[in-house]
Amino acid sequence: MYNGENVATILLPMTQNLQSPPAVLLIGHGTRLAAGVAEFRALADELQQALPDRTCLAGFLELVEPSLPEALETLWRQGFRRVIALPALLMAAGHVKNDIPLILNAFQAEHPGMSIAFGADLGIHPNLLQVARERIESVESAFGPDYDRRDTLLVVIGRGSSDPDANSNISKITRMLWEGMGFGWAETAYTAVAAPLMADALKRTHRLGFQRVIVFPYLLFTGRLVEQVRATVAAYRERHPEVQAVVAPYLNAHPLVVATFLERLTEVEHGDAHMNCQFCPYRTSIVGREDWRGAPQTGHDHHNDHHHGH
Repeated sequence: MYNGENVATILLPMTQNLQSPPAVLLIGHGTRLAAGVAEFRALADELQQALPDRTCLAGFLELVEPSLPEALETLWRQGFRRVIALPALLMAAGHVKNDIPLILNAFQAEHPGMSIAFGADLGIHPNLLQVARERIESVESAFGPDYDRRDTLLVVIGRGSSDPDANSNISKITRMLWEGMGFGWAETAYTAVAAPLMADALKRTHRLGFQRVIVFPYLLFTGRLVEQVRATVAAYRERHPEVQAVVAPYLNAHPLVVATFLERLTEVEHGDAHMNCQFCPYRTSIVGREDWRGAPQTGHDHHNDHHHGH
């Protein structure tokens, strides 16, 4: 498990070389859905266009090639000795706190001439809240001219993790959208691992009597989880035809998402890349996760992974 020390090693500011800027490695999760891979690659292309003087490469944690070690090896063979790795992940859970740092540290140890700086997750950012608002607003017309947010339930769906710090960030996003947009009520739910799951949340909130429901998947790209959200809402509509329930688009490669990655890149280059570690169970004792503190860093095991659902 992540213990803080290993990540701190790769977060050290790199020695600047004015002749050749560091390569940028965008790290995606990976999905079996071709549409999701295409969306990720479109984001990587937009990042490359925004950084014409840089080499930008994509690498994946699973399911899609090149893998993260393969992408690093490609950059090494191309002669790059300084790399900035940016996780294309919304929250700092197991992948950002554990799996990716382990891979980066291992590659750096095997290639002593390589210097890798690791950027922070996208996290809770005003840019992403703005995108979320736009995605939610884009489906409100489905409710007709008498629509009123005060009579509408907003359900925000996060990926779900065994890390309570990451889960609580989704709840914070829900609260900010709820208050900022003026919905009658709002609920947070997750696709896996964390409670409440989507179906349970819809079942419980149905008792509140809202006849209009907006479900917003706080996810970056399409994939199995987006399909799961749509299927769950479709089943809810079938059980309750009297309720208007719509699914808002996920974040995707919005210009403000690209701008947030560029901000994370700038933070790394200035030595200011920091994760939110105030309630990280790997660093401090958190209720129900006391045994996580200081646990040794381990690799990603899909058979025993409780950080997210696949």
